[in-house]
Amino acid sequence: MTAVKDSVHDYISLDPVAAELVDTPAFQRLRHIKQLSTVRLVYPSANHTRFEHSLGVYHLASRALSHLGVDGDRAAHVEAAALLHDVGHGPYSHNIEDVTHRHTGKYHDDVEGLVARGTVGETLEDEGLDPERVAALVEGDGEFGQLVSGELDVDRMDYLVRDAHHTGVPYGTIDHERLIRELTFVDGELVLAEGNVQTAESLLLARALMNPTVYQHHVARISKAMLRRASERLLDEPDIDAEELRRMDDPDLLVALRLTDSTSAFAERLATRDLYKRAVWAELPNVPDSIIDAEHDTLAAFERDIAAAADVSPESVILDVPSRPSMTESSSRVMVNGEMRQLERESPLVQALRTAQEQQWRLGVYAPREETERVGRAAADVLGLDADGALVAEVRSGLNATLDEFE
Repeated sequence: MTAVKDSVHDYISLDPVAAELVDTPAFQRLRHIKQLSTVRLVYPSANHTRFEHSLGVYHLASRALSHLGVDGDRAAHVEAAALLHDVGHGPYSHNIEDVTHRHTGKYHDDVEGLVARGTVGETLEDEGLDPERVAALVEGDGEFGQLVSGELDVDRMDYLVRDAHHTGVPYGTIDHERLIRELTFVDGELVLAEGNVQTAESLLLARALMNPTVYQHHVARISKAMLRRASERLLDEPDIDAEELRRMDDPDLLVALRLTDSTSAFAERLATRDLYKRAVWAELPNVPDSIIDAEHDTLAAFERDIAAAADVSPESVILDVPSRPSMTESSSRVMVNGEMRQLERESPLVQALRTAQEQQWRLGVYAPREETERVGRAAADVLGLDADGALVAEVRSGLNATLDEFE
């Protein structure tokens, strides 16, 4: 066994198969992809990578399988899937995944091609493991796929604790040891055993608190939106395609952006943290459904219309519309009085957290600092926003001196 010292789980023991997989180029690439991407522009110590997170997921999967009494070939496949679950990530983690998905139809958990070919596939086959079976588990297929990708998966258990640890934000701290110890299967469903409604709530609460504080912090969202725009422009160039972009790591992408005329300005802004500012910051009830549910091309057309109305360059306007609020963890299953039930049926917390999530939702329109007021007024008009409920830059101008320090 190979022992690896980890900042969250102390020592992680890798069996010979895992040790071989860790040494493959596909896995080593994860050393160069930050776990939280642009969040590190808010929390300076959030420099951890997909590499260490993947080791943590493997560790928790091994512990969960041990508690569940699963060993042998079945356990080996699940452990391999847990270790390899993030090898499909593109540069800057989730930040440009929507961009590459529009061109390739693939998300990060579509790893069949990666694990079936090259040294990863060879290693799996040499160890008697089926690459297709491992890829299916990564996508959450089958009974044990739930452990890798599901409402009670070990992926979520690791990243919440790890992200909280590296940002210094306490909200993601969960009792992952208890969560693992209380996992069981009932009729093929991964559930928490009797008496664990509060245990399930802790996972839900941690995610709900980390979301606005870390994952959806406005600076992280602005930099993510800028990176997304730059990546779209990069794909307009003839020398690069989405599959190539998808296989880059963080430094690769930043270099490509710097060396391309149409994206070099964005690269410089991201590298020096000279970010766009909020021209509009609008709450959910004040945004028309047609905007919230609009497709990418429609949103791009709105950006052009806003730029024209504000008389600024199209590159000066970025419209950032998050998905509608969702809470997948609320469908986690727990045993109550001998019956398998969804958490949302048993927890009064769920509705309160849903309400909080809806209240925290914001549409953003971003622009260079000197153009925020013009862009804000134009955006409110073009998008048909409720001016009383949308925080427009013109209204914010008196606050900017205070806010800029933290942006």
